[in-house]
Amino acid sequence: MPMKTEAPTPQSETPTKDKGIREILLAGVFWRILVIEMVLLVWSVVYKMASENASGEDLMWYALRIILLVVVILLFMMVTLRRFLERKIIRPMEAISEGNRRLDVAHPEVDNVPLDEDVAVEIREIVSTRGKMLEAILNVSNQRLQLVNFIKDTFGRYLSRKIVDEILESPDGRRIGGRRQTVTVLMSDLRGFSDLSDSRDPEEMVRILNRYLEAMTQVIQRYDGVIDEFIGDAILTVFGIPEEKADDPTRAVACALAMQQTLAGLNQALVADGLPPLEMGIGINTGPVVVGNLGSEARTKYGIVGAVVNVASRIESNTVGGQVLVGEATYARVSAQVTAESPMTVMMKGLKRPLVCYPVTAIGGPYNIRFALKPPDPLVEIRLPFELWHMDGKKVVAGPIVGETHQLNASTFIVHVPESLAALTNVKLLFTFCEEAHCFSDVYAKVIGMENNGQPPVYRLHITYMDQQDRALLDRWIRAA
Repeated sequence: MPMKTEAPTPQSETPTKDKGIREILLAGVFWRILVIEMVLLVWSVVYKMASENASGEDLMWYALRIILLVVVILLFMMVTLRRFLERKIIRPMEAISEGNRRLDVAHPEVDNVPLDEDVAVEIREIVSTRGKMLEAILNVSNQRLQLVNFIKDTFGRYLSRKIVDEILESPDGRRIGGRRQTVTVLMSDLRGFSDLSDSRDPEEMVRILNRYLEAMTQVIQRYDGVIDEFIGDAILTVFGIPEEKADDPTRAVACALAMQQTLAGLNQALVADGLPPLEMGIGINTGPVVVGNLGSEARTKYGIVGAVVNVASRIESNTVGGQVLVGEATYARVSAQVTAESPMTVMMKGLKRPLVCYPVTAIGGPYNIRFALKPPDPLVEIRLPFELWHMDGKKVVAGPIVGETHQLNASTFIVHVPESLAALTNVKLLFTFCEEAHCFSDVYAKVIGMENNGQPPVYRLHITYMDQQDRALLDRWIRAA
């Protein structure tokens, strides 16, 4: 049976050497002149032989004379024609080729093709057309680059720059769906800001909030966190997207402590401007979530979904101003590097087991940040009657309960109430008297402990919000006492 052979593919053929215009043009002219001269030589000898019936010796000498003449003509043509072709065609075309090779999009001003004045008009048109074409390409490229930068800069203010880059550069960047990975969630919130905004001009509150958010954003970016969104005065930050890193929990804790330090400095500037100081609580939790594009083809949001976010929010809701609370999962990953107080245990609605939180006050190298609540001022015995309501978020859920302060300072009330108050309960107080034509506004606080088990019970409340006029009046009474 005969063997079937296949024709060689173009890839298997030996590639020919690339030739330039100089080699191609001069070789083509040389061989064409040579062929013409050889045709003339043969024709002249044949004609001589046929017309004059010359002898062999005469034909030989005649042929030699013709050959000599052909060589002289060939040399003359090659020398003169070569110089002509080089000056008129070869060198201009090589200059265009060299200009294309050294083209620098970043520096188009250095891209020029030198030509003699007597170069053919077609070559000048090629250079002119090339310049216009390059100018158009550069304009389009610059416009595309400006558009991409505009998109990144604009949407980078609504999403993290990393997230914008991932969406724009990935082929599946806009695809609905997500991936499962472990992240660390940091939730921060201002204490009493909503109640503060009720008593101040909206434009002033926006300016205060923007100064706060600007300062916190700079800290978060410094620690490579991704701001998922601003929720009023709350900030939801994620460490571990778009790429998970081993030190995500550590950076999150360091970032939280740095945020508290930064807020302390910002408060000094706010007070100097006659504005109220701010207090912030931060909760941190680590665990698995789904990260990606959430929503529909009509409306999409890049974010995270998982119980970790809800637990981080619950942890944050148990903080007082200036505090950083860390969940069990996060603490297990950072315990060797942080300093923490005794854990807090609280049972919250919707959770199947108690929530354990660790108040973190410091973190070691390479961050070396320490931030703890300043020691409280001495308590002064001042008895003031009040009514108290239980709060669940922004809603009043029980009350009023009649009580009386026993001791107090600028941030803490020691109060008597006839009913039990669970630890970390949010409450609202209203002093039931007016002084010097001044009636008190609502005071918001969090129960942080029980002082004794006597009757009636005595509880320690940490103030989360108090009107500035009310605070000024109490400060005057405290100093007088």
